[in-house]
Amino acid sequence: MKSNFADCRIIVLSRAPIAGEVKTRLLSSMDPQTVTILHEQLVLHSLNTAVDSKAGPVELWCSPSKEHPFFLRCAEMFRLELHQQVEGDLGRRMALAFDETLKRSRAALLMGTDCPSLSRDDLSEAKQNLMEGVPAVVSPAEDGGYVLIGLRRYEPSLFEGISWGTGSVLEETKERLGRLRWKWKELPVRWDVDRPEDVGRLRREGLIE
Repeated sequence: MKSNFADCRIIVLSRAPIAGEVKTRLLSSMDPQTVTILHEQLVLHSLNTAVDSKAGPVELWCSPSKEHPFFLRCAEMFRLELHQQVEGDLGRRMALAFDETLKRSRAALLMGTDCPSLSRDDLSEAKQNLMEGVPAVVSPAEDGGYVLIGLRRYEPSLFEGISWGTGSVLEETKERLGRLRWKWKELPVRWDVDRPEDVGRLRREGLIE
């Protein structure tokens, strides 16, 4: 067995903080530079949560390039590995990250960087369920998507043909899990930062400064 094989790894998907290309739904109420700074804060918060959970080695999967200076700073700050996301829709990028990671780990948790309400305890619980043999774990989002998915094996059908960015993502994913006859564990519902009103909630709850 390879020495770097792990019980569980945490995949964090992130886009580089490029003004005008991140959190674009917020641009109607905030200027591009402010949105970019907020994006950076969310990425750092997410990495802190992942590392603090101690659920496994954390990997930052980067787009469009893992050589972006912000990602290099993150790697140094958190002592984590950087990986390059592939091109394609969200489903393809998630699928290939799982495919690669599950060759080096018994299980993997995948999260984005726009859900500051996701806690280290959520990650620990997700890992525990996977280690107990549950094939999949999902943490629903209030908007009908999900903020975390954990798997024990790679299954591309979970990511193909999903209506990404809509309120049906979770139900479509659960329908695929049902087709596979996989049992899954649903964690508590969390909220993410997509709309201007979410920024106010973010500050009220003190999740970032």
